[in-house]
Amino acid sequence: MIQLLRSIIQAIQPFLVPICFFVAWGFIILLSWTLWSIIRDTATKAKQMHQIPCANCQFFTNDYHLKCTVQPTLANTEQAIGCSDYRPG
Repeated sequence: MIQLLRSIIQAIQPFLVPICFFVAWGFIILLSWTLWSIIRDTATKAKQMHQIPCANCQFFTNDYHLKCTVQPTLANTEQAIGCSDYRPG
């Protein structure tokens, strides 16, 4: 059993360095791509959230019980981006 395992290891030993090299670089590339995707998606979401006008509206109460007196279900959500009841305060 040990002899068989030893002969298998000796047979694949010349290929181990290139395989490990490509696996390591593949891991680094995959990690970099994932981090870039996370940063890109976070920036896109932040841009979208900064378009919500509720904080500058005169109907916004800044109270967690009733955030908006006109559209309480839409206040501080993405649906409030094109709010027709928006009045600058």
